[in-house]
Amino acid sequence: MKTNPITIMLFLIFFYPLIKGFLFKFSSRDFKGDIDSINRNISFLVAIFLGVYSGKKIFIEHQYGVYMNIYKFIPDKFTNYINNNIIIVYSVLIPIIIFLIYKIIKLLLNLINYTISYPILDTVDKFLKTRGNFFNRIAGTMFQIPKAICYVIFIVFIINITSIFNISEKLNRYAETSRPYNYICREIVIPVMNSTVAKKLPNIIDNSFKVVIKNPDSTDSEESTTQNFVNKGNTIAYYNGVTLDQGVKSNDEIDQFSRQITKNYSGTREKAKIIYDWVGSNISYDHEKANSVLNNNFNVSSGAIPAFNTRKGICFDYSCLYVAMARANNIKVRLVIGEGFNGVSWVSHAWNQVYIPEENKWINIDTTFYNGGNYFDNRRFNLDHRSSQIIGEW
Repeated sequence: MKTNPITIMLFLIFFYPLIKGFLFKFSSRDFKGDIDSINRNISFLVAIFLGVYSGKKIFIEHQYGVYMNIYKFIPDKFTNYINNNIIIVYSVLIPIIIFLIYKIIKLLLNLINYTISYPILDTVDKFLKTRGNFFNRIAGTMFQIPKAICYVIFIVFIINITSIFNISEKLNRYAETSRPYNYICREIVIPVMNSTVAKKLPNIIDNSFKVVIKNPDSTDSEESTTQNFVNKGNTIAYYNGVTLDQGVKSNDEIDQFSRQITKNYSGTREKAKIIYDWVGSNISYDHEKANSVLNNNFNVSSGAIPAFNTRKGICFDYSCLYVAMARANNIKVRLVIGEGFNGVSWVSHAWNQVYIPEENKWINIDTTFYNGGNYFDNRRFNLDHRSSQIIGEW
């Protein structure tokens, strides 16, 4: 088994300052310089988290509270430009916010150091001078732990941001399989700055969607990913063990129920939104099934009917049920496969698109992400969905 490069890098980054602290022992003079360095690291780290979080809330989500009020003061021409160029938020606006927050936090930490930390260090130094050489080396190691933690979190954050923009497929694979990286992402990075999807449903898209291509005239089959999916000629594609027709198959109960919940609405968008809300709020994510599919066990029921009957499923089931309910209302709908960003790496996923004739456009819908925020024609949809391929349209 090959060692993961990200795992190796994180261990080296963590232990480097600890080893340095052990070799050079502890002294208040040296540690004052280390504290200044730690201040910069902490200030930058906190500024990144707060900057990204507040920047996304103000310029991308801005759906409630103080963020919505701030957004109201931004000129309409500027907001329209931002909505059409989300990358500007990450490349220009958020860095400006990070810089301002960094300066404020660093100033506060410097004041704390000069009034509290430095006098305490002088007292500690006098105490350690009466101790042995080995004790001072241990003390030097212990005092380097905050710096080591800051270094590791900073690198994890950089890798996480890089993964979002899909700079390298190798990096994505290493990130997906690195246990330390995944742990730090889920415990620190995701809760602070990533989408609420990852916080509320941490396993929703952990590669629990599989495509298998089979030739009915042969016993051979080939597992495909959403990136290299091909269904040509005399072949059949199986999605989590069922064909697409089997997956989206409906029945009278589903059709009647779907028409019942939309009967008081006339517009396509309104009906599509009612169905989105119902599927998202009434179907629970089936973690047990996700683990089965992840381990290539397809002896599970998949598609619209099982999801409706059991009120649970995974992304393909959510999407199939949405197709069935939309078709019952004569709404043009698509089933899309691709990849979703789960807060750590890009993995296989499925969602829907609906055609709004009154607006002459298709909109993106992800019922699996429902509990993580608004994923009905959301402007940030393309930030955590990619490589979309339409596998069915009705």
